[in-house]
Amino acid sequence: MRYTIVILLNATPLWLSKSRAERDEFVNVELRPVLNHFSASCKVSLFDSDFTHAKVSDFMLIETDELETYGLMMGYLRESATLAAPYFVIQELVVGVANNFRGSMEIADLRKG
Repeated sequence: MRYTIVILLNATPLWLSKSRAERDEFVNVELRPVLNHFSASCKVSLFDSDFTHAKVSDFMLIETDELETYGLMMGYLRESATLAAPYFVIQELVVGVANNFRGSMEIADLRKG
């Protein structure tokens, strides 16, 4: 099953007070290695939304077939300054499955065979 995960984030003053150069260094040294390590099973896209949303500054979109691997990746992010300092605070996390309404969900299907 293919899962899509949306993580709504808010940048903290600790993150916003860093210079652009410091942010770039953190992303390259701390964040990218985690995302790259799990890239074979977790496709991650990062988005900036502070110019269009008053309560959410950023969000992550993750696609994966492996929730266990996604959980490990999130563990590394929780232990890094990304979420531990915190540079970002998770506002909401939504996990969904595309087109999960399709097909029969009738008990008779489970009784077959």
